[in-house]
Amino acid sequence: MKKTVLITGGSGFIGSRLALRLLEAGHEVRVLDALIPQIHGDDPESSPLYQSIQGKVDFHRGCITDRFLLAHCLQGVDAVVHLAAETGTGQSMYEIQRYVDVNVGGTGILLDLLANTQHQVRKLVVASSRAIYGEGKYLCATHGVVYPEQRTAEDMEQSLFSPRCPVCGAFVEVEATDESTPAKPSSIYGITKLNQEQMVLTVGRALGISSLALRYQNVFGPGQSLSNPYTGILSIFSTRIRNGKSINIFEDGRESRDFVFVDDVVAATILGVEHEPWVNDVFNVGSGAPTDVNAIVRMLQAAFGKEVPIAVSGQFRLGDIRHNFADLGKIERVLGFVPRVGIEQGISRFVDWVKEQPGGKDAYEESLRELAEKGLFKGNAS
Repeated sequence: MKKTVLITGGSGFIGSRLALRLLEAGHEVRVLDALIPQIHGDDPESSPLYQSIQGKVDFHRGCITDRFLLAHCLQGVDAVVHLAAETGTGQSMYEIQRYVDVNVGGTGILLDLLANTQHQVRKLVVASSRAIYGEGKYLCATHGVVYPEQRTAEDMEQSLFSPRCPVCGAFVEVEATDESTPAKPSSIYGITKLNQEQMVLTVGRALGISSLALRYQNVFGPGQSLSNPYTGILSIFSTRIRNGKSINIFEDGRESRDFVFVDDVVAATILGVEHEPWVNDVFNVGSGAPTDVNAIVRMLQAAFGKEVPIAVSGQFRLGDIRHNFADLGKIERVLGFVPRVGIEQGISRFVDWVKEQPGGKDAYEESLRELAEKGLFKGNAS
C-alpha cells in the first residue's frame, strides 16, 4: 500500500538512501533535516547526500527540535521514520546537553505532537542502536549466560580487555546478543537511544500507533562521512590509508563489531515501514557476525592495494565496548529480514566509492585530543 513517509534526518547517510528506495517502491517521501556541518560539511547544500534527494522529495530544512516545523511536516503523513539524532559514542560523553536535547528532546516533541494534534500517522519506526546493550551477552564457564558491567580502566591499563563475569569475576566469551538482553548503555549516546526507543514504544502503544525500534549495529557503506571522526572506524581507517597515514589500533585489535552494510539496513527499515500487522517491539538489525578490528584493517589495505604503518597500541577509550554482534532470529521471523551483503563484499563496494571521493579533512587525531582532554582517552593522543 502506498504511504506518505516522513523521514527525520532523511538527508543523512542512511536517510538519503532510504528516501530513494522508498520512492522506488512507490511511496511518497517527505524529509526533515538540519543539514548539520558535521555530516554535510561547511557547504551543506552541495553535500552529495543532500543532492541525491534534492528535487525528488518534499524537503524541509530544520531541526527536529523545531516544534512548529515538525508539526507542519507531520501533516498528511502515514508513517514516520525517526532517524534524526546526534551520533557518536565518544563525543556524547562531553557534548552531553546537545545529545540529550536533540535525541531525547526532539523525540519528545515528535511524540507530544502525535499525542496532542490531529494527524494520520499509523506507523512509527525509530532508529535505535546496539549501543543500548553496553557489553551485551556473554558466556561464563561457571555461571552460564551473563551480562557484564562496563570494563574498568584498571583492567584495561593492564591490557586485560575482556569483560568479566559479574558473579565470579572470571573472563567471559561473547555470545550473539538477542533483544531480551538487558540494556546497559555505557555512553550518553547509548542512554539517549534507549530513551528514544522506550518513549516511542510507550507512546505508540498508548496511541495505537504501530511502532518499531530498530537496533542498528555498526552501519557502513557508500555515502558515509569520511571527514566526521565519530562515524566509525571504517571511515577513519579508509581516510588514513588513502592519505598514507599510520593507523593506531586501540586495545589489542581483537575487539569486534557487527558491521552491517547500509543497503541491508535500508532494506530492514523498509520492511518495518511496510509491515502491516500491528506491532510494538524492538528488533536487531545487523549482519549477525562479528569481525575484529585487525581483520578490518587487513581487508581495507587489501581493497586499497596499499599498506600503511600499523600500531596496536593498547590505548583505549572509556565507554567503548569489547564485543557485540546481533542475534537476528527475531527480525527474520517477524519481518523476514535476512542480510544480503557480507563484510568483504561490503568493504570492496565501500572502498570503490571512497576512491572516487575528493580528499577531505582528517579530523581523527583532533577528536582523540578532545577525548584525552576530557579524561576519556587513555594514552598519547598525538
